[in-house]
Amino acid sequence: MAKTPEHIKWLSNTGNFLKTSDGRDIEIWVLNHKADDKILSAWARHFRRHYCLDTEIDILRDGTGLSRRDYLLSIVFPDSRTPPGPSLRSGDFAEILIADYLEFMLSFWVPRQRYDSKNIRNESTKGSDVIGFKFAAVDDSPDDILVIYEAKAKLSGTKCINRLQKAVNDSEKDYHLRKAESLNALKRRFVRNEDTASANKIKRFQNKSDRPYIELSGAAAIFSTATYDRNIIQETDVSSHPNVPNLKLIVIKGDDMMTLAHGLYRRAADEA
Repeated sequence: MAKTPEHIKWLSNTGNFLKTSDGRDIEIWVLNHKADDKILSAWARHFRRHYCLDTEIDILRDGTGLSRRDYLLSIVFPDSRTPPGPSLRSGDFAEILIADYLEFMLSFWVPRQRYDSKNIRNESTKGSDVIGFKFAAVDDSPDDILVIYEAKAKLSGTKCINRLQKAVNDSEKDYHLRKAESLNALKRRFVRNEDTASANKIKRFQNKSDRPYIELSGAAAIFSTATYDRNIIQETDVSSHPNVPNLKLIVIKGDDMMTLAHGLYRRAADEA
């Protein structure tokens, strides 16, 4: 596992809970980000590498006549102003933050191939949002863990929309429909990159009936302080979820989160 990045230390569990309308716990986390140029620069670099490896950017921009900065801002990253660009930035920020949470706080293996395969920058990537894996032994074990999280965000404005309910609803689709497709997409990317070892890690989770494992589900919602409303969030209903006993609900809130997200994209381009 990679060294834990410093920005993860800004993410902390408050120890407080909300309850869904059907009595399930919702963990409340806070992201206490600060104006620390060193940490923000490292976070932006980590962010950029989800979309474009530093070793590939010059090859990819060759022929465009664009600088690294302009190549990233005009061809790779979602647009900062033109819809649906800002909402895609918000969503990608939420997904990457949850991927970091799973990898660096819970020690899952979380492949980061979701964004560099985008063909059109202002379109969302299909499939499950975040997938993580944990292995109990060298050989297949029924204690191996697959976790699939849906992450939604409401980072701008002043009105709360219940993005946690949206995450729960999409998590239901993961369990019934999208798991097989998403695992296959991950495996295909590894096969094309001639990474047989990683492809075999995915293979282990493609037939649960023959090779049992633990399957966890997660729904996460990320809010700016101005869009967080505990009463609306507590209207969430998870009673129809097919994996309720293994479903985790988390909410992350922080100040000026859309400003933070835009700032990461700007730094990622400016410092490429």
